Amino acid sequence: MSPLRPLAGLLVALVAAPAAELAADPNVRAALDRISAASMRGHLSFLASDLLEGRGTPSRGLDIAAEYIAAQYRRAGLEPMGDDGYFQTARFSTFEPQKEGLKFELEGDGKQAAPPADQVTTATTSAVSLSATPVLRLTAADAEKAAQWKHDDVKDKAIAIHFRSNFDREGFRLYSTVRRLRPALLILTGSAARGRRTQLVAQDARESETPVITLGEGDAAKLLEETDGLKISVTIPAPKETAVTLRNVAGLLRGSDPVLKDSYILVTGHYDHMGIRPTGDGDRIFNGANDDASGTVSVMEIAAALAGMSPKPKRSIVFVALFGEELGLLGSQYYGRHPLAPLVKTIANVNLEQVGRTDSSDGPQIAMGSFTGFDYSDMPALFERAGAQVGVKVYKDAKRSDPFFSRSDNQALADLGVPSHTLCVAFEFPDYHGLGDEWQKIDYDNMAKVDRMVALGVLMMADSDAPPRWNTTDAKAKKYSDAWNALHSEATH
Repeated sequence: MSPLRPLAGLLVALVAAPAAELAADPNVRAALDRISAASMRGHLSFLASDLLEGRGTPSRGLDIAAEYIAAQYRRAGLEPMGDDGYFQTARFSTFEPQKEGLKFELEGDGKQAAPPADQVTTATTSAVSLSATPVLRLTAADAEKAAQWKHDDVKDKAIAIHFRSNFDREGFRLYSTVRRLRPALLILTGSAARGRRTQLVAQDARESETPVITLGEGDAAKLLEETDGLKISVTIPAPKETAVTLRNVAGLLRGSDPVLKDSYILVTGHYDHMGIRPTGDGDRIFNGANDDASGTVSVMEIAAALAGMSPKPKRSIVFVALFGEELGLLGSQYYGRHPLAPLVKTIANVNLEQVGRTDSSDGPQIAMGSFTGFDYSDMPALFERAGAQVGVKVYKDAKRSDPFFSRSDNQALADLGVPSHTLCVAFEFPDYHGLGDEWQKIDYDNMAKVDRMVALGVLMMADSDAPPRWNTTDAKAKKYSDAWNALHSEATH
């Protein structure tokens, strides 16, 4: 046996000791025991019911869900944090495209294409006029390269992305990455590229929104998918604008320590989903049980469990159900621009996504959970220690950990410097964004076990003097570490 082994074991034991000590505290044990599979089954079967019609953003079903979540915060005794009780109201506008005057022409490699208006769907907040603009065609293989780009790299280009299927996660990831860079135009092709009839944009961020064109099947789409070096000329008429109000739902569990109570941990999950499929026979409701009623219900259940503690955790904990994740992290980005707790005093964000189903495409995921961006900060390792105390294996998914970091609401907070990760049980499951993601398919006993791990990890952060830190030796985490430094530098000046 190596002489280093006993020392290494001792170091592990010393590091794990705070988790074991906390888990043995009767106050903590009682809080973890309050996390109930039966309670979560009741909440989730309502939020993912047909009555709420898929919780599209915006929709009446989404509003009903918000009221229900607020009622559970109220029942738990959380303090309201919004500008309207538990609601953080966000002013948005919908932009309905107008076909009259729409023109679209592609040219290059001796070929031309000008699709008719009924093959083109536009999404923009204002009129667009581009002439002979270079088209850069990207594939899933370009995702890592695109993640390193800045606005100046794409500001004068039209970016074309092809979606291979409804489950082309690399395509969706690439789209999300490039959209944030604000190119002159985004062009989407492929049978799974769904053009939204209405664009939804925050009124305080409309100038930064990227215009998007989705092409149906035809000569233009084929030319885009097969040809490099194209140029595009396009005229998009101004859309019709209508104001709407959306709401994040936020409650505060105020900390008990005289000093640490002025620092905050965010626990989040998005409560929206994809609404109703506009056409077709039979079931057309995207119930979104795992994605992400499971995360929303976990936020509610953990909030209620920790709120019953006496004394309360040392740091304050903010529980937020977010709107509009499915449309591009709208709720979390809005929170980032209008934080309810100062970002400089927000030490971490734990985002919960797809934590209910265990029927992963990789096989059953029982008593397991993985964090995105596992090596980007020291926070996942803390939850790994928490999991060891409650029988949940927290691990790094080598294939999905980094690529999925940008796929959920943690990204919006990470961009601002807050150490943020998403916990997921099944990254990929049979009904992802499908009509079959219904509440009966959730493994509630496993979900309760995973949530006890999350609750213990949150308590470990809340009662620790040392907040999580970005990993400054990881190249992929550098921009988040830089954002943290900028955030805290601004606070000292």
